[in-house]
Amino acid sequence: MPPAAADTILAHFRETGEEPEAYDLIVTGDLGALGSRILKDLTWEKGLDISENHVDCGEIVYNVLEDEFQGGSGAGCSAVVLNSYLHAKMMAGTIRRILFVATGALLSTVSSGQGESIPCIAHAVTLER
Repeated sequence: MPPAAADTILAHFRETGEEPEAYDLIVTGDLGALGSRILKDLTWEKGLDISENHVDCGEIVYNVLEDEFQGGSGAGCSAVVLNSYLHAKMMAGTIRRILFVATGALLSTVSSGQGESIPCIAHAVTLER
């Protein structure tokens, strides 16, 4: 999923002409600790540094400190973090602008059983207060 998230984030900044600093947070679904590092590497290689304001919902939910566990469902983690933690911070005025990049895998028992890759998707929305 990190390549899908990177493509979406890079396209957003390319098309809007904005910089990552325009957002208080750049939030992804559930890439986990390893996926977040891969995402940051992929965007950095293309000239975009998101390391200062990127957070991942899976890392927030699971509070990954030592291990490389990847968390759980991107849809579940995204919904929980957005509708509780991030919403509360936006309503309190401590966060004004978020680039929210939901990520997901298009899982199929047929394609994985045939040894095919798992296509991934990411879409973004800007949330402002």
